[in-house]
Amino acid sequence: MVIYYGCRHCGKELGVLNHTEIDLSLRFLNLLEEQDISEMIVFEKDGDFRLEVICEHCQQVLEEHPDYHELDHFLQ
Repeated sequence: MVIYYGCRHCGKELGVLNHTEIDLSLRFLNLLEEQDISEMIVFEKDGDFRLEVICEHCQQVLEEHPDYHELDHFLQ
């Protein structure tokens, strides 16, 4: 199993964790609500999954333009 981290807004790949690094990284899932998990995690057919988070650039844009939170995709 592999976990791919990517930005939900711009699509930038942020990192990849292989099976030896996964145990520690999955501990945070217990802290999330079921709705958050369904919005953040995309399960792949091969058993891998992608965590859709936000990169620093997109976070900065959202802080500068809070009205962008209303949009599903604010980058074009």
